[in-house]
Amino acid sequence: MGENIRLSVKGILSHKLRSFLTMLGIIVGIAAIIAVVSTIKGTNEQIKNNLIGDGTNTVTVTLNNNGYPMDLQYETLPGAMPALDESVRQELAAVPKVENVSFIHTREYCDSLFYRNNSLSGCRVYGIDGHYFETAGLQIMAGSGFSEKDLAEGRNIAIVDETAVNSGFAGENPVGKTLDIQGEPFTVVGVCGKKSQFEPVIETEQDYYMYMDMRSGSVYIPSASWPVAFQYDEPYTVVIKAASTDDMTTVGRKAESILNGYLTFPAGTGIQYKSNDLAEAASQIQQLSASTNTLLIGIACISLLVGGIGVMNIMLVSVTERTREIGLKKALGAKKRQIRGQFLTEAVILSGLGGVIGIVVGIVLAKVVSVVALIPVAISTPAIIIAVLFSMAIGIIFGLAPSIQASNLNPIDALRYE
Repeated sequence: MGENIRLSVKGILSHKLRSFLTMLGIIVGIAAIIAVVSTIKGTNEQIKNNLIGDGTNTVTVTLNNNGYPMDLQYETLPGAMPALDESVRQELAAVPKVENVSFIHTREYCDSLFYRNNSLSGCRVYGIDGHYFETAGLQIMAGSGFSEKDLAEGRNIAIVDETAVNSGFAGENPVGKTLDIQGEPFTVVGVCGKKSQFEPVIETEQDYYMYMDMRSGSVYIPSASWPVAFQYDEPYTVVIKAASTDDMTTVGRKAESILNGYLTFPAGTGIQYKSNDLAEAASQIQQLSASTNTLLIGIACISLLVGGIGVMNIMLVSVTERTREIGLKKALGAKKRQIRGQFLTEAVILSGLGGVIGIVVGIVLAKVVSVVALIPVAISTPAIIIAVLFSMAIGIIFGLAPSIQASNLNPIDALRYE
């Protein structure tokens, strides 16, 4: 094998220009595949990040009425709502790939939320338990959080996020100040923020309207205080933290099944728990461009096919040029498999070298596309490995015919060849 490699490298280097032109098709094909796959992967990651956000991997499971989230300010339940207690939370937490579970109350828009004369009606209000901050990836930035006693007794206290501070307190330190929520006073004890900051990529008007409500801010009160502010109890919304983004869909579906198993409403009411599956939404958007992506990869594969034909062509020429050499080797006792191995090794090295150069060119090309077109790219390691193996396979497939032809030459006729 070592001798075959030495002779192959010597043969390639003795015809540098011819060898490079032979590899060109493989270089272009591999580079195109690496660049396209990297761009596709980067774009898909951007879509996923824009929809899912800061990587906390949270799935929200809400009570729906015929596929639409229930607005309990205006809708009523057709029967008694089963309580979701700690045993249910533990059952959900035991689902594979679930890291944490929280039960919360939510109000997307609170009509009566004020600090002094300043309305904060655009803020969301959450009634939370002791697991919510860890589940949602929040941390206390100033002041203090809720103690177990605060959560159990339902004290009239609140935590606001940094966005609410900027929009509602005009730069004042909110800790110790009093919020009016539905006519009830709540003392602000802390300010919270995300553990990891997320800035969505806003390129279109649609993107703007998708993310603008993220900038209104949030107010958090103990879940036990919810009936004080809103005068009545409400069904919980369930927030689940999955181990990874890819687990969100599976976790959400399992949680739906468990929670719906506790519902006792009459059949046909259309009320059931449904997960807000952003991971699936991202996947659906990614699939819209799948046909175009497949077409681009297909075109790049055609370049590889052309490159493989070039390898086979040049190897056939090489067999013709070295006919006397082959005849001499066979006359000295070289076996067919040895002749086959020599030419097959040369074809594999030729295509493999083209593959390596193609990978480098592909990575550079992907970076250039990212800078020029402002498209995110993510270099795909599996694509690189597959590209190397594919280029070597091309050498074997297209080098097989020339190597067989060389091994089948009659030594007498080969020695006579001029």
